[in-house]
Amino acid sequence: MAEGIDVKKGEDLISWYNQVVIKSEMVDFSAIKGFAVYRPYGYEIWERSVQYLDSKFKSVGVRNAYFPLLIPESILSKEKEHIKGFNPEVAWVTMGGDTKLDERLALRPTSETIMYDSYSKWIKSYRDLPLLINQWNTMVRWETKETRLLLRGREVLWQEGHCVFRTEEEADNNAREILQFYKQYMEEMLAIPVIAGRKSESEKFAGAVDTYTIEAVLSNNFMSQAATSHNLGRNFSKPFDIKFLDENNNLQYPFQTSWGISMRSIGIMVLIHGDDKGLVLPPHIAPYQCAIIPILKDEKDKVLEYADKVNLKLNELGIRTILFNRDDVSPGWKLNDSDMKGIPIKIQIGKKELESDSIFVKTRISNEASSIAFSDISKIKDKLEEIQNYMLSNAREQANHRIKEEKSREKFIDQLKNNSYILKSSWCGTPECEDKIKAETGATSRLIPLEEEELISKDCIFCGNKAKFNAYFAKSY
Repeated sequence: MAEGIDVKKGEDLISWYNQVVIKSEMVDFSAIKGFAVYRPYGYEIWERSVQYLDSKFKSVGVRNAYFPLLIPESILSKEKEHIKGFNPEVAWVTMGGDTKLDERLALRPTSETIMYDSYSKWIKSYRDLPLLINQWNTMVRWETKETRLLLRGREVLWQEGHCVFRTEEEADNNAREILQFYKQYMEEMLAIPVIAGRKSESEKFAGAVDTYTIEAVLSNNFMSQAATSHNLGRNFSKPFDIKFLDENNNLQYPFQTSWGISMRSIGIMVLIHGDDKGLVLPPHIAPYQCAIIPILKDEKDKVLEYADKVNLKLNELGIRTILFNRDDVSPGWKLNDSDMKGIPIKIQIGKKELESDSIFVKTRISNEASSIAFSDISKIKDKLEEIQNYMLSNAREQANHRIKEEKSREKFIDQLKNNSYILKSSWCGTPECEDKIKAETGATSRLIPLEEEELISKDCIFCGNKAKFNAYFAKSY
């Protein structure tokens, strides 16, 4: 285990965050700027995320496939708004060995274009629809902003779903349904409350009709986008010549969606739940739910034998464990390592527990201590669920305290500049107004509520023109 965290979360969030994700052995820097190494402990968290989400996608008929990493420039540029949105971040391959390529090949910034080239060959009839495909892969975007482990990198682990439908209603329903799956994942697995909404014209995905988003509230009054789901309308089916014959033998352009979530969601989890000791992991996502720590001062062999018995019983109950049975490090080292890695429950076993046929339990979230008889060891499952539920409710309470409705333009500007609150205000929604808000405050609109709401005020919070809807504003990572 590395040395402990030497930066306070409340004093320098990003420096604290960098230490936590590295010292907990989740990720590490690589030799290439912006490209991370995902270590086994961090990757296992991603694997558990994949398992959860993949089952959700498959429950509505989505199937997995894989498409090439390289995309010819001629294909990438077929949808003009799309390539315009990604051009600054595209990484290009121009050589194959020692031979200059006839055409530049883009390293996948997202797969709409390469997948839709295939879709145009596969879709001929209404009987071919809906087409529901997802792929688990990586994307490469040559970020010019400061890269941050898990939160923003040049290569990102993610999934991207790309679906095709006969009607606009089916497409929009799919985009919204997937957004709910993402919301469930954030709340049920990562214990993070999120707010669902749609993006403004300026912030939506390049080429989309609508972009739906879930946003999380951070401790410094920033918001972070956790996942997005896009209703693409016919904006891609037309340039890619995806057509189908309907029941009346008429050619139609279908409607499409794309949607994705990445390792960023796990970075958000670290930012929200972590503390000055390191990670704090919700039990549902934690690689290890319990750390078993033998205290090897007296009766060493018998204590280790009893620890094995406890470990076996917990595994039989379906609880993921790690047994710290090393004798070359101190109990204090084992306890600190467990805390750094955010393991939800620490179980200490020494001579006292051996003699009383019990276990000594401490929770990571509050350090609450208790003694449990071995015969009642199944109570650990209940305790893990209590921790999961508490973490979600506590995070929701903290998030609610950070959001404020605002009607005053002067206070709106001042509070966003100083990160005093995340603000919800009435807004006109125009790109021109958003550009001015960003220039003045450094903040952007994070989302517009999905359901129509009563306006907080009839005039736009910034420009004074007629307001169209309420929106949330904050700075973001």
